[in-house]
Amino acid sequence: MAYLKYISYFLPENKLSNNDLCEDTNDFTAEKILHKVGISNRYRVNSNQFSSDLGCSAAEKLFKEYKVDKADIDFILFCTQSPDYPLPTTACIIQNKLGLNKNCGALDYNLGCSGFTYGLMIAKSLIDSSIANNILLITSETYSLHLEKSDISNNSIFSDAASASLITNCSKNNILDFIYGTDGSGAKNLISKKNSFKNSSSKNSFFMNGAEVFKFTLFEVPALVKKIIEKNGLNFEDIDLFIFHQASKVVLNAIKRKLKIPDEKFFNNIIDIGNTVSSTIPVALKDAISKKKIKKGQLVLIVGFGVGYSWAGTIIRF
Repeated sequence: MAYLKYISYFLPENKLSNNDLCEDTNDFTAEKILHKVGISNRYRVNSNQFSSDLGCSAAEKLFKEYKVDKADIDFILFCTQSPDYPLPTTACIIQNKLGLNKNCGALDYNLGCSGFTYGLMIAKSLIDSSIANNILLITSETYSLHLEKSDISNNSIFSDAASASLITNCSKNNILDFIYGTDGSGAKNLISKKNSFKNSSSKNSFFMNGAEVFKFTLFEVPALVKKIIEKNGLNFEDIDLFIFHQASKVVLNAIKRKLKIPDEKFFNNIIDIGNTVSSTIPVALKDAISKKKIKKGQLVLIVGFGVGYSWAGTIIRF
């Protein structure tokens, strides 16, 4: 049975504050950005750092922190929307960089804000079908490479980061049942066309219709939470902590209000890290564990949602 055992994450060394963002513009202030999106700092890769580098750093941190033997890893799942190359698969590059066994499976999948929950779903399926026993799930994004420097709105939200999680075959299962969904009609509302095969000459590197994404979130996420709880035979009161994709303060507060989640059951760590896309949930889980917000035996509901549109969620029993 599939068991989420360990989580680590890695942030690049370049911290970009609200003051840094506002240096060359009079249209934004540090206070205005903090009030609007609830973020004070976000992180940026160097010019020679890419998603595989962040992913390997997160994995090496996990191996060291929890004394994981690399030889035990038999499958890599790598989630990114900013791969090193269109081909080859970045997971193959990571296998080589980490020095993992050649009999290790390696798979990229392109998902954003729902990427971690989808990764858990894939990992659980691989283990439950006896295909793999120790899966290294890496989420890594360098969204800053999609953004123009002049795009203060999106630069204020997105942050580069990576996470690494170990999902193992265990006598007990701590990853409960999933609910997931897709609405590709919303693809146009969060899209990057630059360097794509379909729009090879496009100079439009990144576009987000925040109002439409927000509308989608408030329509889908509360209903999704109720479906997840119902599918797992639980009640709303049984959930000890809710961790949502850390999109922005406005989005998180709106979900919290609509679902009437008590303060003590709602975790938010976006202020000093920013929106790390597919890594927000594992980063938040790790921080919540470190801050002792999650105790043994508790139930944590996680939901990823966004670009695609795509959404997925489950409950983890710690």
